[in-house]
Amino acid sequence: MQIFRSKFRETQGLDYKVIYKTAYASYKLLVTNPRRSPYVRSCYFGKEKIFLEVFWIHLSQKSWRDRKRRLKYFSCAIDLIKNSLSDPVSVIEVKDKKSILYRFSGFSNSGKLFFVQIKHDKKSDRKWLISVFPEND
Repeated sequence: MQIFRSKFRETQGLDYKVIYKTAYASYKLLVTNPRRSPYVRSCYFGKEKIFLEVFWIHLSQKSWRDRKRRLKYFSCAIDLIKNSLSDPVSVIEVKDKKSILYRFSGFSNSGKLFFVQIKHDKKSDRKWLISVFPEND
């Protein structure tokens, strides 16, 4: 299995506010039209849109420490979604057979392993960024 190597480093810092500010600034660069849902086009899915709003909802349900851990890899995750052609691990959810969960893996520029999860709803044919997390900290 090939693992994607991102050209970005994970965000450095210990303070949540600094890490959030950096991640949200890179997110705001992706938001071009405020009336539409922000998205990134993915090479792996043939330039289809991967919507980002579910990620922020999922992130708000986590503890402060876990948010900080996940947000460090946000810019690496966006790079992976845009440019990765490596095959992910696909899982059809047992509870909801109408969706597929794709788990991509990648290395940051500093060599740390992280994962990106994308959910594909078969009924609406939409894909959402669900989660970004490092291997272990």
